[in-house]
Amino acid sequence: MLKLAVLGLAAMLFLLLATSVYFGLSAWWSGQSRKRRLRGSRGGGGRGSEELLPPRWNRWSRPHRHVSDLLLALGWRMKPAGFVVCSLGMGLLGIVVGAVVFQSARSVLTLLLMLSCTPYLALRMSLMNRQMSTRLEFLPAVELFYQSYLVTGCRHIRIALQKTVEERRLPGEVQAVFDQLYRNLSVKGDDEGSLRRFSLSFGNMWAEYFGNILKIALEEGNNVSDNLQELISDMRKAQLANQVERHRMLEIRLANYTPVLFLGIFMGVNFKLNPTGSYEYYIVDAGGREMLLNAVLLLFGSFMMGLYLSRRKL
Repeated sequence: MLKLAVLGLAAMLFLLLATSVYFGLSAWWSGQSRKRRLRGSRGGGGRGSEELLPPRWNRWSRPHRHVSDLLLALGWRMKPAGFVVCSLGMGLLGIVVGAVVFQSARSVLTLLLMLSCTPYLALRMSLMNRQMSTRLEFLPAVELFYQSYLVTGCRHIRIALQKTVEERRLPGEVQAVFDQLYRNLSVKGDDEGSLRRFSLSFGNMWAEYFGNILKIALEEGNNVSDNLQELISDMRKAQLANQVERHRMLEIRLANYTPVLFLGIFMGVNFKLNPTGSYEYYIVDAGGREMLLNAVLLLFGSFMMGLYLSRRKL
């Protein structure tokens, strides 16, 4: 028991030290990059921030950008740094619970991995729920935007987006995504990132095609009415297939949550018929606690597999 407590404390200190070093390096490198950009702008260099980063740091910038895109696509106010701190905090909680409750190195490692991945799993599942709820409403939204684009003379993408948003004829989730895209394109200068997060909010290839069309129109100022018309025609042809795929995803989600229901029924029946024996076996006995941990691990793997299959269907 003492060894496990020392092991858990050492792991907590290591994670806290790694977090401090990571954020310290992030702050230092941000300051250095800012100074280089200032010197480059004075000298007329004009290089982007990603080009100033060394190759090793770019590897860290990719997951940072990925998490940032997920948070912004969902409209969460949490920053990527706060998300990392939340994940590390959950991992530390897993270490403590594994060392105190289950009292085995395997339990410590299992709970560390599961709880540290829980915030990201919740983030992906929230995004998946939005993608499923907006899957069938994306075609009417594109058709409405196409009508607004024709009314504006096929010249101004931002004005067409403004007209689409102000009409308030889109469903709630789709209205929020288009409203977010319009605000980002109107205020921020990162058009490519805004379009990337827009496509991520819907999570299908049609949204990626639509985002590429908007990108071409914004960068080159071309008339994309023919491209939009062709996209709408292809989406209408594939509408029946989209409904079938949505039903399959609902079946996947139902199968994903069924083991949780069965485990709850199993535990409820045991505690109802024999409360004392169930408490002694599942709570007091180390073997029973280990069995419950294995069940939770299998449920966690089931959620991960369901999320993976849902993404494949999208």
